[in-house]
Amino acid sequence: MARIGIDLTRRIGTVDRRIFGNFIEHLGRCIYGGIYDEGSPLSDAAGFRRDVLGAVRPLRIPLLRWPGGNFVSGYHWLDGVGPVAERPRRMELAWHAEESNRFGTNEFVQYCRAIGVEPYICVNMGSGTMDEAQTWLEYCNGTGNTHWANLRRRHGYPEPHRVRYWGLGNEMYGGWQIGSLSAEDYVKKARSFAFVMKRTDPSVELIGCGHNGVSDWDVTVLDGLAQFVDYHSIHLYTGQRDHYATVFQSHQAERAVRICAALIERVRHLQRIEHPIAIAFDEWNVWYRTRSLEDRIGGVEERYNLTDALAIATYLNGFIRQCRAVRIANLAQLVNAIAPIFTRRDGLFLQTIYHPLRLYAEHTREIALDVAVESPAHELAPGQEESGGGRVHHVTDLGPFALLDATATCDATGGRLTIAVVNRDRDCAHRASIELGEAAVKDDVLVAEVNGAGIDAANSFETPRAVDVREARLTARGHRFEHEFPAHSVSVMRVALG
Repeated sequence: MARIGIDLTRRIGTVDRRIFGNFIEHLGRCIYGGIYDEGSPLSDAAGFRRDVLGAVRPLRIPLLRWPGGNFVSGYHWLDGVGPVAERPRRMELAWHAEESNRFGTNEFVQYCRAIGVEPYICVNMGSGTMDEAQTWLEYCNGTGNTHWANLRRRHGYPEPHRVRYWGLGNEMYGGWQIGSLSAEDYVKKARSFAFVMKRTDPSVELIGCGHNGVSDWDVTVLDGLAQFVDYHSIHLYTGQRDHYATVFQSHQAERAVRICAALIERVRHLQRIEHPIAIAFDEWNVWYRTRSLEDRIGGVEERYNLTDALAIATYLNGFIRQCRAVRIANLAQLVNAIAPIFTRRDGLFLQTIYHPLRLYAEHTREIALDVAVESPAHELAPGQEESGGGRVHHVTDLGPFALLDATATCDATGGRLTIAVVNRDRDCAHRASIELGEAAVKDDVLVAEVNGAGIDAANSFETPRAVDVREARLTARGHRFEHEFPAHSVSVMRVALG
């Protein structure tokens, strides 16, 4: 029998709710036809799809990143403000499309207010200038009698938007990025952007453009920007055709965090940086099926199965375990484009990955605990990670991998506990003894389980509940209890302690 040991006195740190953030980009149908669909009978007066709003709100998103992504490196914010009829239609070079600019800064902030999230804006450091970034910030946050603050007022927004989070460019290391730079040139440019933005509004928090957390780019950028930034970003997409490679590649995120956290500690020590620098894992997801040029032009509308949902839950477990370093994370993206919500003109369905995202956001508590897991393990075979589906992130050196992956979080008083367990076993259930040390269960355990008929189960308009959440109540008392975790499942357990 497997064992999951939980000691409420072994506290890792505080879980920042911003790890449940999300991301929208002008990519395919993420915005137009996704969250924003003027004239649709399903939309409200602002043009926001009401059914999408209803699906987004249960995700309890704390922070929403926009407008990119690759899109931002060719985006000029002035195109997207003022009367909609007067906004220019532009070629969009990042995703081989055209941009109508019907959805811009004010629509974004209005959408954030509608779903109760904080806006996070990434500035254009590709084709954009320092002055353009500064005026965008002044337009959003300015309170004085200046041209840009007054322009916002003339556009119908007398109060400042108070956008707190600003990203200094997107993936500027990549040859696919408009205006890509060497690490050294990026640092020079980003320092000038940061200087004027902090002068404009000292209260903003800046996110430096990292790479994957382990590269020479990350070292150079941290060395050059540590005194200016509050966060260092990491991006990672994983997954491939093999079930076990997909679910275990999510652990690459944890390795990236561990290494990047050490780089941050090093630079803060060497430069005597007093302010904290956290990791913003501001793009992450399973994405491997829709990476071709044709798929990108088509809007990267990845369809997810149960394996992908297990991989997403494993990512979230990693962010919880690494809560001291990861303070922000943004799943890419929210609707249609590699997303948990999928729409058409007359409705939507929830993809498999929606369910772990909702359950973790709803039930994860404030304090992360150090969990001991003893479970049967699986080792990836040589070549099992090879795939034609895009970039492959090797994790064989991290194995063998426990088939049960578990985290536990409690409230500040230690009276309420949430246990999240992912059984990555493709074929077998595993019974586990859950041991609570000095704590004791005082009421029935509530279990929410994500599962389907098999690892290839996927939701669609025809079968919207092929993968769904099943609620159950487990009778348990005392310092330990047992539970059988079904094959290919995510279980979120809520425990009242006495």
